[in-house]
Amino acid sequence: MLSSLSAWFVNPRRNPLARLHRNAVASRLRKYGLRYDDLYDPYHDLDIKEALARLPREVVDARNQRLKRAMDLSMKHQYLPDDVQTPFRSYLSDMLALVKKERAEREALGALPLYQRTIP
Repeated sequence: MLSSLSAWFVNPRRNPLARLHRNAVASRLRKYGLRYDDLYDPYHDLDIKEALARLPREVVDARNQRLKRAMDLSMKHQYLPDDVQTPFRSYLSDMLALVKKERAEREALGALPLYQRTIP
């Protein structure tokens, strides 16, 4: 019951408040040329690090360039021109779902994890 309620609460297709939040975040990110998936931190979650490692090199390089450009624009207190702003698309969610599914399957089978969190 609680999991279905929380799934409804965060799903922008079902909840109008989540849709408003998604649109507000998308408009702010678009001003800097970012996508929502660019906000995921690979140092915070090892599943995200693994998903980024599985993506093609061009996609990861484009992500790094968008992050660098956003930091530069933020330091200059400027926004991207309207003709350069990109639409709100996802590139990481499919691979991230696959990585999480594989990790859950490995845990269900009792296998050792592929990666473990270590303190550097």
